[in-house]
Amino acid sequence: MRIKAMLAALAVLAGLGAAGGVQAQAPIVIKFSHVVAPDAPKGLAAERFRVLAEQLTHGRVKVEVYPNSQLYKDKEELEALQLGAVQMLAPSLAKFAPLGLKEFEAFDLPYIFPTKSALYAVTEGPIGKRLLQKLESKGITGLAYWDNGFKVMSANRPLHRPDDFHGLRMRIQGSKVLDAQMRALGAVPQVLAFSEVYPALQAHVVDGTENPPSNMLTQRMNEVQKYVTVSNHGYLGYAVIVNKKFWDGLPRDIRDELEQAMREATAYEKTIAQRDNDAALEAIRKTGKTKVYTLTPQEQADWRRALLPVQKQMEARIGKDLIDAINQTTSRTTAPMTAKAW
Repeated sequence: MRIKAMLAALAVLAGLGAAGGVQAQAPIVIKFSHVVAPDAPKGLAAERFRVLAEQLTHGRVKVEVYPNSQLYKDKEELEALQLGAVQMLAPSLAKFAPLGLKEFEAFDLPYIFPTKSALYAVTEGPIGKRLLQKLESKGITGLAYWDNGFKVMSANRPLHRPDDFHGLRMRIQGSKVLDAQMRALGAVPQVLAFSEVYPALQAHVVDGTENPPSNMLTQRMNEVQKYVTVSNHGYLGYAVIVNKKFWDGLPRDIRDELEQAMREATAYEKTIAQRDNDAALEAIRKTGKTKVYTLTPQEQADWRRALLPVQKQMEARIGKDLIDAINQTTSRTTAPMTAKAW
């Protein structure tokens, strides 16, 4: 009896030890790297995803967010993701062209999205889904589109007409479309990593740049730019992506919970993006150091006239069918997309 009692006690202790081992199992770590400030819309949404992911998985997943290029700069982060050194990113859509996915540069085309609703008809419809599917061949899974709104132009001289850009060295992210856009305005495009823009503006290595107001304010670019023009000429958006091998290797229930966290974080991101850009523009105006100017209808028509030929110029690179499909979708935001190739 004594031996049986001892064996029973040992069995109970073994069971407790096993249970303790399960409880002590290390969580799955997701390193989420991005290049903007924590208080920019993308930074806030990344933090919201972290909280939701850890809550919904009951601590089985730990998300480590690294903002402001703490881990990787623009040109480094995609390679790091593909190698598995980081699990999650939210790069701007132009970053996929160097991988051979030039179609994503359609989002850089000037004046292709007249409204937010027109934009969402593309990103949330068949076109957006098919573009994300193209990432699979590169070892990447696309989870969502995040929004940072429409861009303004800035420089140390007023930018009211296309001629005002003549000779200016304008910073762009790496994109053939943005290169063509600046050249169409008579400017000289300069590719710089996002983390290098403020010092380059401060040192007059470049004369101006384009960004949504929230990026401009959180990176303090307005402190070294005397003039901002509200042009809404282009769009800046992101794709939240993960390493495909890592994602496919997760337990199905954890993937489901992370997808739910991403849906909620994406809805949150869309609600704050416009709000934060409006607030940032007002904050820039209130400093008194930067003059904020909004294009008149006639001036905007002049900008459109100068920039719309970029769409035709980029047909061979991006694909005429895709550009036509986007224009068709944005012109009829409630109608289904019917273009043959898309």
